[in-house]
Amino acid sequence: MAAPDLSYDMYAEPKKMSAHEKAAILFIALGSDCAAKVFPHMDEDEIETITLDIANNKQVSIDKKNQIIGEFYQLMMANDYISTGGIEFAQNTLEKALGADKAGEILKKLTTSLQVRPFEFLRKTDPSQLLNFLQNEHPQTIALVMAYLSPDQAGIVMSGLSIDMQADVAKRIALMDRTSPDVIREIEKVLEKKLSSLSTQDFTIAGGVPAVVEILNRVDRSTERAIIESLEAENPELAEEIKQLMFVFEDIILLDDRSVQLVVREVDTKELALAMKATNEDVTAKIYKNMSKRAADMLKEEISYMGPVKIRDVEEAQTKIVNVIRTLEDRGEIVIVRGQGEGMFV
Repeated sequence: MAAPDLSYDMYAEPKKMSAHEKAAILFIALGSDCAAKVFPHMDEDEIETITLDIANNKQVSIDKKNQIIGEFYQLMMANDYISTGGIEFAQNTLEKALGADKAGEILKKLTTSLQVRPFEFLRKTDPSQLLNFLQNEHPQTIALVMAYLSPDQAGIVMSGLSIDMQADVAKRIALMDRTSPDVIREIEKVLEKKLSSLSTQDFTIAGGVPAVVEILNRVDRSTERAIIESLEAENPELAEEIKQLMFVFEDIILLDDRSVQLVVREVDTKELALAMKATNEDVTAKIYKNMSKRAADMLKEEISYMGPVKIRDVEEAQTKIVNVIRTLEDRGEIVIVRGQGEGMFV
């Protein structure tokens, strides 16, 4: 799309328009083909509201169309700057092109709608440099920063910390819930003094058990085992919750054929049939592939004769099989590939 004429003040609106009204006018300007491609990515309530606005806008002036297209163009341009160079880069570039006031206005709108994540500048930093940067910080500071990093980055940083620090940081990430934006901004200033006051004012959510599971899935087995053992001693319930999320029944497709064969031999046929009552075709295909034709036929027959079962019973059966898999893993009889394929162990 060619850049529109933006010589006028695109924010000088005779009447304040809602985001949905602007979206409706944008769709009208771009045409039905474009709207048809965007609608599948939107919520039903949003589609309904915007469709109603489109229907009510029987005539849209050229000036209003240009105004909305201009605003959309500049927001997308600012978003591209943020994606390639971060908030500061976007701000400096926009200030040079549009002036400080207009740049601030655009970025305020963009960061409010997109909720730009804190510590964005660290997400673009090499993990080994991050480790040197963070390892002498307080464990709570490390945990907060790691919660906002990509899982791959956080996994490398976690592997480089001392054993005691690993368990402490993992626990803090798992128990983390909401963090005040004031606290985040203060830590950002201390660590890098880069991010401006453009961060969203809403409380940001990071951390929690899923976050620490993502990290542990990307560290080596010895690091993972040391962290889990430390957590089991200090907080058994939390350790068990983390372990349950680290490998689910559907992850059987990640095992090699030999490992699946070992698992099948270790579990009861009725238990396996119950576990397979509510799983996807990839999992069932993987299991049948690693059984003899006779055993597979018997398993299919067991499933067909079982009839309706409670979801809770299926989940319990799947959990028992996952526990068998983890036991075989701990005994070194099977191998699980974690992360990007570098976490193999025997």
